[in-house]
Amino acid sequence: MFDKLMAAQQQAEEIKKRLDTVSVFGEVEGGAIKVTATANKAITAIEIKEDFFAGADREELEELLLTAVNKALAQADQVSATEMQAATQSMLGGLGGMFGK
Repeated sequence: MFDKLMAAQQQAEEIKKRLDTVSVFGEVEGGAIKVTATANKAITAIEIKEDFFAGADREELEELLLTAVNKALAQADQVSATEMQAATQSMLGGLGGMFGK
């Protein structure tokens, strides 16, 4: 049983490492602002097109940037949940033998 729990912990660590390599994006205004993050919710880049930046006021820029960040983080949540669900199903299949299944 201990071996299976250790394997589950190791698998969780591997998933976390893999999620660090998955990029997700949040865009607004047709790509005028683009936020890139990892599936572990670390923001890695923010791009604002020069022509949009020049014409936007501060309040508009802040609102749209916030929206783009939230879109990227929501996508990260979705990717992470999918990975964890697949891993959980795999782990439960492996743990089934512990409970006589």
